[in-house]
Amino acid sequence: MFNKILIANRGEIACRVIKTARRMGIKTVAVYSEADANARHVRLADEAVLIGPAAARESYLVIDRIIAAAKATGAQAIHPGYGFLSENEDFCEACEREGIVFIGPPVSAIRAMGSKSEAKKLMEAAGVPLTPGYHGDNQEPALLHAQAELIGYPVLIKAAAGGGGKGMRLVERGEDFIDALASCKREAISSFGDDHVLVEKYITRPRHIEIQVFGDSHGNCVYLFERDCSVQRRHQKVLEEAPAPGMTAERRAAMGKAAVEAARAVGYVGAGTVEFIANQDGSFYFMEMNTRLQVEHPVTEMITGLDLVEWQLRVASGEKLPLAQEQLQIRGHALEARIYAEDPAKGFLPSTGKLVHLAPPAEGLHVRVDTGVEEGDEISPHYDPMIAKLIVWDINRDRALARMLQALADYRVVGVANNIEFLSRLTACPAFATADLDTGLIERERAYLFPEGDTIPAEVWRVAALAELLRDRRYGEDKAQRGRDPLSPWHARDGWRMNASARRNLVFRAGEAQQTVSVSYRANGFALTVDGNTVSARGELNPRGLLHVDFDGARMDATVIAAGEKRHIFLHGRSWQLASVDPLHHAGEGGGAEGGLLAPMPGKVIALLAEAGAKVEKGAPLLILEAMKMEHTITAPATGTVKAFRFAVGDQVGDGAELVEFEVAG
Repeated sequence: MFNKILIANRGEIACRVIKTARRMGIKTVAVYSEADANARHVRLADEAVLIGPAAARESYLVIDRIIAAAKATGAQAIHPGYGFLSENEDFCEACEREGIVFIGPPVSAIRAMGSKSEAKKLMEAAGVPLTPGYHGDNQEPALLHAQAELIGYPVLIKAAAGGGGKGMRLVERGEDFIDALASCKREAISSFGDDHVLVEKYITRPRHIEIQVFGDSHGNCVYLFERDCSVQRRHQKVLEEAPAPGMTAERRAAMGKAAVEAARAVGYVGAGTVEFIANQDGSFYFMEMNTRLQVEHPVTEMITGLDLVEWQLRVASGEKLPLAQEQLQIRGHALEARIYAEDPAKGFLPSTGKLVHLAPPAEGLHVRVDTGVEEGDEISPHYDPMIAKLIVWDINRDRALARMLQALADYRVVGVANNIEFLSRLTACPAFATADLDTGLIERERAYLFPEGDTIPAEVWRVAALAELLRDRRYGEDKAQRGRDPLSPWHARDGWRMNASARRNLVFRAGEAQQTVSVSYRANGFALTVDGNTVSARGELNPRGLLHVDFDGARMDATVIAAGEKRHIFLHGRSWQLASVDPLHHAGEGGGAEGGLLAPMPGKVIALLAEAGAKVEKGAPLLILEAMKMEHTITAPATGTVKAFRFAVGDQVGDGAELVEFEVAG
C-alpha cells in the first residue's frame, strides 16, 4: 500500500479522498491554485503545493506542475478525482513515464473510452446495445445535418470528448440544427479542447441508469449494481439514487453483464461507470463509459456498505478486488442531492460570494454530507459552484425520501443563492415520489417546481420581528457589560418611553412586498401585530441564529441570520429572504439607462448575435456569455433597438456590468 498520495483535484472530491486516505494511514498532498490558497482541501491535507493562478487551465489542468508537485513531495501515486485531468490520457501517460501510479484505469482504457464515437464502435464489437446515431469522423455541418435528417428528430448533438452534461444540445426541428451544432462545438472546444461531435436519436422519456463497475489487474471485474440519475437539468444530474426504482433482478443482471463486458473489452482496471439510456419498456442502450469515480458514487457506498475510494487505492497498489460478485449485496435505499450555489428562479444561474452562514444537517447512520467548503469560505467564479453533496439512506425508498426532506429542511446556507428549497420541492414532487422518472421530469413538472405568487405567511414576518427585538436586546446587554455602569437603566432595550406607551414599528421588505410589524413591549415579551392580528411573543435567540419561538403558547424553532440589511428566515422546512427597512431612509431615483442589460454573473463574452442598430423583437438573442463553464444567452427584454454593445468578444465582464445599450420601442 502507498505511504503518500497526491490528489490532483479540489473541492469536495479532494476532501473525500483525504478522508479515506487518513483512515487508511496514508499521507496526502493537496495541490491548489491561487484562488484556493485557503480552501478546505488545502487545510485538511498533510501537505499542499501551489500550482498556479486561479484559472484551471493555468493550474489544475497543467500536467507538468502536478507531476512536479508529486515528485517534490515524494508522492507514490496520484488520485485524479473527477473532472479536470481524471480522464486525460496524456496525464496518465505522464504519470507512467515518471514512475508514479495513476489511481485509475490504464491509459489504453482511457483512450478507448475518451471518445464517445470510438467507444461506441468498441461496444458494438463487444455486443453491447447502442442507440441509433452517427458516430463517424466527418464533421462537416452539412453532413451532420443530413445524418440528423436520416436519424429522425428529435436528435441529441453530443461532444465526443464531453462529460458532465456539457457540450450537449437537443434539437427538435431541422431548421434549428446548424445553430445548435455551432453552439455545441463552441462549448466543446471551451470545455474539452475538442469540437468533435456525434449525433444520436433522442429517446422520448428515457431514464438514465448507470452501472458501477470495478476491475483489478488480476483479471477480476464486478459490478456494484446501478444508480438512477434520470432527474437532470441541461443534461446535468440533480438527484441520484440507488438502487433504481422498479429495477427487476433480471434487468439488473442483464445491465450488469453488459457493463462488465464493456469494461473487459478495454481491459479496465479501477472504478468506472457504464452509463445507459433506458426505455420505459425495459430496453437499454450504451451511452458512454466514465473512466473515473463518479460524483454520485456515495449512493452506491451507502447501499453496499463499501468505501469505493479504498477499493481504488487497494486495486491501484496491486491488490485483488476485496469481494467477488456473489459476495456483493444491496441493503436499503440511498438518495443524493447536489447542493449548488445557484438561483433556480433565474434559470439556475450560478451564485458567487462568501458563505456567511453554513449549517448542514447532523451526520450519522442515515445522513452524510460530502463538502469542500466551510462557513466563511468563498464560492468562486472560477470553478463549479457546488456547496456539498447531501446523501441519505434508509431501509426503503419511502423512508429515504422522508430522510431527504428532513435533511434539506435542516440545511442552512446564507451568503449565496442556493437550490435547497428547489431540491425539497423536487423530492416532494408527486412524479418523483412515485418514481415516475425520466430525464424530462423537471421540465414536465415546472408548474409544481417553480410556483408563482408565493405569499409570505404572517408567521414569517413575526419571526423576523421577534429575532430583531431579541438581537436588539442582546446588543444592549452586551453594550452595558462593556460600559462603566452595567446596571444603568439607560442600557435597557425594553421600549420604555417617558410619557408614552412602549410601542414601535419594524418594517421588512421582500421583493415588492413591504410589511410593518407593530410592537408593544410587555413585561415578559412582546405583542406583535401584523395586518391587524396580534399575538403574544416570547423567545430565545442564540448567537448562531437559532430562535426558540412562543406565539400565544404555540412553540416552534426557526433560524434567523442577519447579514447586513438582509434577514434570512428558515422556518418549517422553507426559507425566505427579507430586508430590514430603515423608515428614516429614502432611496434615491434608480440609476442606469432604460433597457440596459446587465451581466447576471462574472463571465466572458463569447459571441455577439446581433448588429448595433438592429431592431429586434422581445426575446431575440443578443449575445452569449460564458460563465461557470456554461453558455448563457442574453436576450432582448422587449421589442426595441440595439444601440451598442459595451463589450467585445473575448472580454471579461463583472457581475452586474451593462452589456448592451438597448432602447425600448416607444
